[in-house]
Amino acid sequence: MPDDAQPTSPLRTRPIAVGHLRAFLAVARYLNFRAAAEELALTQSAVSRQIQALEDEVGVALFLRHTRAVELTSAGAQLQRAVTPALERIDASVRLIRQTSGRKSVAITTWASFASMWLIPRMEAFQRDNPEIDIRIDATDNVLDLETSDVDLALRYSLPQHAARGAQRLFGEQLAVVASPWLLKSSPPITQPADVARHTLIEAGDAHRLQHLDWLTWERWLDLHGCANLQPKRWLFLNYAHQIAQAALTGQGLALARMPLVADSLASGDLVEVLPEFRMDSPLAYWLLIGPRSQQRPEVTAFCAWLQLQAAATRAAIGDRQEIG
Repeated sequence: MPDDAQPTSPLRTRPIAVGHLRAFLAVARYLNFRAAAEELALTQSAVSRQIQALEDEVGVALFLRHTRAVELTSAGAQLQRAVTPALERIDASVRLIRQTSGRKSVAITTWASFASMWLIPRMEAFQRDNPEIDIRIDATDNVLDLETSDVDLALRYSLPQHAARGAQRLFGEQLAVVASPWLLKSSPPITQPADVARHTLIEAGDAHRLQHLDWLTWERWLDLHGCANLQPKRWLFLNYAHQIAQAALTGQGLALARMPLVADSLASGDLVEVLPEFRMDSPLAYWLLIGPRSQQRPEVTAFCAWLQLQAAATRAAIGDRQEIG
């Protein structure tokens, strides 16, 4: 070590203790030790000692003390910006833990389109019949590990050979051409597959990049029905199934939609199936996976039983007669 170098205090090389941070934030908020002490129900000298201890740990002054005023140093302002949101998140988590302590709850992970188009519209019935059970839905494209996460159930979409071990099949799917009724009323009738070329065709933007999703493409549907070289009026590419359905609902074109996700819209008349005799089978299916630590909890069992009833209704609506398991 050079002769003029100052030894680094071990106190300043370790992470700081968090006990003094609330005192720091109170003083930073009021810029007044007395007001901070009143908020914290401490003496002014106790708050002053906590601030001094924190400054010793950080290694720099956090406040400038004047005769009648206190102001933050640049280091103090930097620390305040970092500490304020961190403590707010901690406090919010503690409030949630306190509120839910002892309550029954079920946490579900699934992807956003399935949550918004299939699961959430059905949730009111379960909540009405089971008011004592809280539900948390984590809508994400990330596959969470049920072994290590705090999630009880996963609803997933995959080929059968890629389904997780122990996954229960809810239903399969077919792809159907759908459109808004007013779009169809304002256009010549669509009576054969080649007629779809008169319209904008709406498609998943990543279907051609991800091999397991190429079943969802217009290219496959057109090829299956003898129109391999057909090009439509224009293409509209979107990222998610719920965006595709929304574009069809608003009359922006024809969508090749997943039947389980649009069955309710077809039943209500918000969407109309075009060329129903030209549906396309998909090998992909929807699966339920129960976390190993959640299988014996009564609230999880109740939710899974309700989920299977909803799945049975969807199978009936789309004509899925395959055995489940």
